[in-house]
Amino acid sequence: MDDYSRDELGEFFKRDLFAAKNGIEIVKIGPGRAEARMNVTGEHLNAVGTAHGGALFSLADFAFAMAANSGGQVTVAINVSISYFKAVSSGILTASAREVSGGGRIASYTVEIRDEADDLVALFQGMAYRKREMLKDLI
Repeated sequence: MDDYSRDELGEFFKRDLFAAKNGIEIVKIGPGRAEARMNVTGEHLNAVGTAHGGALFSLADFAFAMAANSGGQVTVAINVSISYFKAVSSGILTASAREVSGGGRIASYTVEIRDEADDLVALFQGMAYRKREMLKDLI
């Protein structure tokens, strides 16, 4: 986090209107790590009454974005996948992202989504590309 403090990163990611509109909140951001949460409400449910895969993906993707950009360098997704393990219809879900590999321009991240009982709901894998621009240049 050479160019951004944790508070500044939090303020930067509060600009993510899609996450805010979907009730996704920042819990914490650290070097190569981030955590976000979402309270599953009726607006997140699909036709069968469980959390929509897109809602879970969005939660994981937001945590991934925060972790990937935590160094202050603009970093974008180049490949992602998600596996769903447990259906949920209510409660608070927490997405915890961590860098697995990040030595150069390409970095890899894992995001676990867990429910309030700490059961694994979904696992997200993301690969990211670090651009030359810095986050501070986007403001």
